Amino acid sequence: MKVDAIHNGIVIDHITAGLAFRLYNLLELDKLDCPVAIIKNVNSAKMGKKDIIKIDSEHPIDFNVVGYVDPNATINVIKDGVLKEKLTIDMPLKLKNVIKCKNPRCITSVEQEIEHVFLLTDKEEKVYRCLYCETKADN
Repeated sequence: MKVDAIHNGIVIDHITAGLAFRLYNLLELDKLDCPVAIIKNVNSAKMGKKDIIKIDSEHPIDFNVVGYVDPNATINVIKDGVLKEKLTIDMPLKLKNVIKCKNPRCITSVEQEIEHVFLLTDKEEKVYRCLYCETKADN
């Protein structure tokens, strides 16, 4: 399999195998008008298997979304075909409008103008809870 190198863009690397499509959807990469490659189940010495997403554009990426889906992922910024920056991601303390509260009684289900805000309540277990009703988010 051959996937071309990108000239200017972003590579999201070291994604836990199987999480690339979730990240793709939450980042809304389907709306981009540029090449986006999802490479699944790549052999990795460190991880066994991993996923990779290549974005051939200098489109801004919401690091909070990446940290929420997989805090072990890395972001590689490519400029003129050269790796310019490698970023490690951590779990965000707060998520705004990334996921929605599933509680039908939550104020966010009734009031459309209210932002969907989740707070990290347990980093070890990767638990986020709704700011308004404390319902646990699905992982």
